[in-house]
Amino acid sequence: MEYLLYLGVGALAGLLGGLLGIGGGLVIVPVLVYSFTAHGFDNAILTQMAVGTSLATIIFTSFSSVRAHHARGAVRWELVRMIAPGIVLGTFLGAQIAHLLPGTGLQVLIGIFAILMALQMLTNWQPGSATASPASLPGRQGLFLGGGMIGTASALFGIGGGSLTVPWLSHHAVRMQEAVATSSACGIAIAIAGTASFAWTGWGHAGLPVHSLGYIYLPAFACISLTSVMFATIGVRLAHQLPSRTLKKVFAVLLVVVGIRMISGAL
Repeated sequence: MEYLLYLGVGALAGLLGGLLGIGGGLVIVPVLVYSFTAHGFDNAILTQMAVGTSLATIIFTSFSSVRAHHARGAVRWELVRMIAPGIVLGTFLGAQIAHLLPGTGLQVLIGIFAILMALQMLTNWQPGSATASPASLPGRQGLFLGGGMIGTASALFGIGGGSLTVPWLSHHAVRMQEAVATSSACGIAIAIAGTASFAWTGWGHAGLPVHSLGYIYLPAFACISLTSVMFATIGVRLAHQLPSRTLKKVFAVLLVVVGIRMISGAL
């Protein structure tokens, strides 16, 4: 039954990712928190395990997405090379912060983030939307610092960074198609660095369940990775047939409910 749940979570995350263009971590982390709680995992580390496991699953979905975007020539690799070092450093920092935070504190932060992302979906707000024209791309140092902030936030919330990277690049005059493609490539750096970081910070913890690699719970990782990649392609096809704007609003409302429950469950 446990494995069926993880397969279902992966299918839902992949479907929503392809259909609405959202990161699977927004779905995976809350469900894993509930699942790990129900299975009696140590409350002190189950939220860290949900985040670490979510980041690990993004490795495969990111590679699949980048390959498709690269074939269309949409990835701005020169930007990836300048952003990725900051992302890697920020991801290691975020994983360390998550490791040091109490599990309930991390859960509250994730709940707040889910609500903020829901509000962004409902209002379609973008950074700098009030300005008359987009800003120019920052220099190498600015891209490094931006990547650092995105990496830190992604490691804390178990996401691939698309909900942060895409609007940031779009605000800096990068075409939307290229912003999405470049964000996917940056997501590989987040996923690999995040997986390594959470495996290392959680290594040898006394409360870890069996079949864990640090804070990575391997059964959930394997099942979610399998179905998320499969169902992402289905979501992309459905995106051309279903009212994605309406579905995004419905999902945003559900995210608010999930966020509130995450916060209330931690208090």
